[in-house]
Amino acid sequence: MNLESIREYCLTLPHATEMIQWVDHLLFKVGGKMFAIMSLEPQDVVLSFKATPDQFFELQELDGVIPAPYMARAQWLALERFDALRDDELRELLATSHQLICEKLPRRLREDLASGKTTAKRTAAKKKPKAVAKKEKVVAKKRPAAKKKSSPSKTGKSGSKKR
Repeated sequence: MNLESIREYCLTLPHATEMIQWVDHLLFKVGGKMFAIMSLEPQDVVLSFKATPDQFFELQELDGVIPAPYMARAQWLALERFDALRDDELRELLATSHQLICEKLPRRLREDLASGKTTAKRTAAKKKPKAVAKKEKVVAKKRPAAKKKSSPSKTGKSGSKKR
């Protein structure tokens, strides 16, 4: 497989979208979550995708398959070259990656995708995380009240010392 055939296959998966991010990476997403990343420029890694725990450990033993940089802790694998896996095996792994990400999506989002509803309005009106809102409240409470300027005393003295 090559860059274009992988792109065509990923876009055939249900509700898959693509976007360019980080200048030279083509991301494939479902429900706004990545399931595969391809490098558009020559780099050490040509393709990264999520794997099951068993696949993650088994496939690392193959030549040309490594834990994905920055994403290995989430069980992502990376291919150093396109021919590291057979075409049918790679298609199956990409479908599995897509399925793993779909399963982690919130139930309501999965239902919206299945029914064909758009979710743009819901994501645009996203509330602030509770921790951020709570922190803003605490900061507002801690601010001291504005100091009042001292007024001159009734005797007419300004209160400053003469030198």
